[in-house]
Amino acid sequence: MINPQRSLHQLEKIVALGALAAVLALCIGFAQAADNSPRTAKHDEVVLRSAVALVQDAASGETLIAKNQGAVLPIASITKLMTAIVLLDAGLNLEQRVVISGEDTDLVKGTRSRLRPGTALTRDELLLLALMSSENRAAASLARTFPGGMDVFVAAMNAKAAALGMHDTRFVDPTGLSAANVSSARDLARLVAAAHEYPLIRQYSTRENATVYSFGRRLAYRNTNGLVRNSHWEIGLSKTGYISEAGRCLVMRVRMASREVIVVLLDSWGKFSRLGDANRIRKWLESSAAAGPRG
Repeated sequence: MINPQRSLHQLEKIVALGALAAVLALCIGFAQAADNSPRTAKHDEVVLRSAVALVQDAASGETLIAKNQGAVLPIASITKLMTAIVLLDAGLNLEQRVVISGEDTDLVKGTRSRLRPGTALTRDELLLLALMSSENRAAASLARTFPGGMDVFVAAMNAKAAALGMHDTRFVDPTGLSAANVSSARDLARLVAAAHEYPLIRQYSTRENATVYSFGRRLAYRNTNGLVRNSHWEIGLSKTGYISEAGRCLVMRVRMASREVIVVLLDSWGKFSRLGDANRIRKWLESSAAAGPRG
């Protein structure tokens, strides 16, 4: 009796096996192509506590880590990098002494300063304190005594931002105390790259500590980024920032895993989270480098 169940013809078996082999080869090809493509970490691959993060290769501009890089947020004292650029571009005499005025007092956030009105420091000293220890009166006095005054200075900040292609950025003051000073991580990476071209900004923003004198009293200052005092970090430029609207912020140009990278961290919610994020980024880059090309 003939079995009613149909058996595959020998030719049909060969065709089916060939089709299966073709599908497997295609899948392997796609997997290899994915493994050989440049690796960019998503924010869920590197758990970061900053609301916004961007890590770029400083030489090529390749994005290595990205999290909400297009979000426009207050940037607090990261502002002072642009303040330094505008001051240095003007070519003013840095040895000229500037007297701190009551006009330099923070009426926005009510932050304190040890630079009492009447204190006379050179522009060079004020620039150092603004970059290293984020001294608000130092930054305000540099803008107030700029040729044309504060309004001209802020206009120059915005003009420089436009020239650098920082289309998400707006400045209203030289200190960053105003929440109206806003930018995106993409723009701030441009700012860090531009600021790194100035030797004084590199030097002053990474200096560990400094001393100035006010009314004969010795005033000691430290860098607001504790990582510059860590011998395991090679930091070429640094700036921190904080106001309540911006959260804890940090930008750096730093050497990690044998490559120069730009790091931007915005709106980190804990006092030490931005430093923790910097360490997590470093660990991820080093482990990625150790793993080498996949495939």
